[in-house]
Amino acid sequence: MQNKKKRPVYLNLLQIRLPVGGVASILHRATGAVLVLLLPFALYLLQRSVQEPAAYADIAARLATIEGRVVLLGTVWMFAQHFFSGIRHLLMDVGIGDETATARISAWLTFVASGSVVVVTGICL
Repeated sequence: MQNKKKRPVYLNLLQIRLPVGGVASILHRATGAVLVLLLPFALYLLQRSVQEPAAYADIAARLATIEGRVVLLGTVWMFAQHFFSGIRHLLMDVGIGDETATARISAWLTFVASGSVVVVTGICL
């Protein structure tokens, strides 16, 4: 008569299938955290670049390399994804687009919009 519930011993987070809204929400939090952690480095580069023209030229040369462009485009993607997901969350908080179908579409639109920003930025570089 013992009613023991089997509890999961190991939960593999990579096997859980989240809906697209859940992925957008998690990415919103993750990109926000990474952007906050990158802020001191960005401020340091800004401070260094305005000190003297040689430092600015050095930073510009590093960003012109393939690695620099990848880092720059990754940062642009994180900012764009965080921005568009934040707009989505704000609209849902006031009751706009909080139905299941609309929320799913708006989550996909955040990915499309952030990808479009990265493509346009990559073309402009």
